[in-house]
Amino acid sequence: MRPFSAAVNENNAVVATAFGTSDALRKRVKGCHLLVDVERLAKVKRQVEEYFWGKRRCFTLKLAPAGTPFQHSVWDALVEIPYGETASYMQIAKSIGRPKAARAVGRANGTNPICLIVPCHRVIGADGSLTGFAFGEKIKEKLLRHEGALTTGLV
Repeated sequence: MRPFSAAVNENNAVVATAFGTSDALRKRVKGCHLLVDVERLAKVKRQVEEYFWGKRRCFTLKLAPAGTPFQHSVWDALVEIPYGETASYMQIAKSIGRPKAARAVGRANGTNPICLIVPCHRVIGADGSLTGFAFGEKIKEKLLRHEGALTTGLV
């Protein structure tokens, strides 16, 4: 798995994450000046490590993603998808009371600035296909296998 980077705001709320170095993170938080502050990122780092060590199934971090009310409703729904499970874009659309908005859910999912912690990787196509992931389908597949959500071959 590639390195994992995170950015927090002045209130220590996570505003963005990325699979990759700080360069990958900068692409997700355009217009912001990033400072390295190991102390402020310690809780995020610890929880992400615990996730990859198999000791954490959900995150208890403050989050502050920038987005529209619709995007926030989608991202809130993503957090409700349990570890080891998946949901389709249509299921998310229905869960937020917008059953005809599956494509808009897909766009909101694709612009989620806090990958992994807001588990956009748990959203799959209605046919069980992985569909897209900002950091590539190989990483998405690895995350789903890590969680036990993918145990057989892909559709």
